Amino acid sequence: MALTSISKPLAVTAGEPAGIGPELCLALAGTAWARRSVIITDPDVLHARAERLGRRLCVVSYDPAKPGSAALPADGLWVLAQRMPRPAVCGHPDPANAAALLDGLRIAVDGCLKGDFGALVTAPIQKSTINDAGIPFTGHTEFLAELTGTPLPVMLLVAGTLRVALASTHLPLSAVPAYITAGRLTAVIEVLHADLRAKFGIADPDIVVCGLNPHAGEAGHLGREEIEVIEPAIRALCAAGLKLRGPLPADTAFTPAAGKPDAVLAMYHDQGLPVLKYAGFGRAVNVTLGLPIVRTSVDHGTALDIAGSGKADAGSLLAAVELAAKLAGA
Repeated sequence: MALTSISKPLAVTAGEPAGIGPELCLALAGTAWARRSVIITDPDVLHARAERLGRRLCVVSYDPAKPGSAALPADGLWVLAQRMPRPAVCGHPDPANAAALLDGLRIAVDGCLKGDFGALVTAPIQKSTINDAGIPFTGHTEFLAELTGTPLPVMLLVAGTLRVALASTHLPLSAVPAYITAGRLTAVIEVLHADLRAKFGIADPDIVVCGLNPHAGEAGHLGREEIEVIEPAIRALCAAGLKLRGPLPADTAFTPAAGKPDAVLAMYHDQGLPVLKYAGFGRAVNVTLGLPIVRTSVDHGTALDIAGSGKADAGSLLAAVELAAKLAGA
């Protein structure tokens, strides 16, 4: 991909300052992507992490009103400063920094909506720490949907040619059957189909839909959700012109027997993501569909246990940056 074709910089939020997010962002320095990315975080966090890891780093203040006005040295990163109230300590998230962290996300989203940034790339955050700060928080996906007024965001994980979308995301398994109604499933599939066309450039997406129960319900003997909810939704959408197959058992949907669909729709988080992460961990990318902006993210968490050790693998972040640029029209 030619970097010169990217017309606007990507906003990259560094995530939880006590996690591996800051050092993942450091991996952009010295690459061609540094010239096309703006890191949104506290510069002191980046400086401290670079010093801990023995890396040279030059932080260059980024002015959205004058993009590209400041030269970027070989070991530099453009940074839009979002100060943290307290210094970050590797491996020990501080709830006092939670509100500032979310403000950084707001700045990034606002910049994307205004056209200052071409897309948003997010490093991982620690959801429990934000909740510990007294701020109700389910995750990046739901927060970004709220900021953009998106009624139904859809999580899609990408590893090479494998794409796995989720009909439900961060729900207890016991809550999934009631959550997956025909109306909600129809809406999820419509979002998935629309963004496979609009963002991935697939003219007529072929989508495999998983069943909810083992063996896709075994003709009703292992559950009736396939018969009463999933099959009717698929039939109606196929009648409207969508190319759908299913409901297939999950242990069939991810095998060669299902062919090579453009995406697989899993009914719940741990039905689809273990397969995706096994196939591409370290290079997989999380994409939020349905938003009015392009948003990608890494496929892993904050890894507090290795933060600051130099062991973090930046492969997923680099893949997320590359895919964000591609989806943004590069």
